[in-house]
Amino acid sequence: MYVILVYDVGEKRVGRACKFCRRFLTWVQNSVFEGELKESQLRRVEDGMRKLMVEEEDTVLIYVLRDNKWLDRRTLGIKKGEPTNII
Repeated sequence: MYVILVYDVGEKRVGRACKFCRRFLTWVQNSVFEGELKESQLRRVEDGMRKLMVEEEDTVLIYVLRDNKWLDRRTLGIKKGEPTNII
């Protein structure tokens, strides 16, 4: 499945969240990651982000698509990261 993850976490947790997400997904913009994951990997990402965040203060959005062929991604301006299908 193809996943887009967006987070808005407290300043003290941003670095840890970014480092964690880069283990599984491609960084494409500040606090935005995307890539192909297996169901088990998605569960690990969800569990890991729950541990990093403070639920009363932070937000994590995860969009799940069947695969990237259903995604029409358009970039305006500087491309910060290019998603790949390599895991």
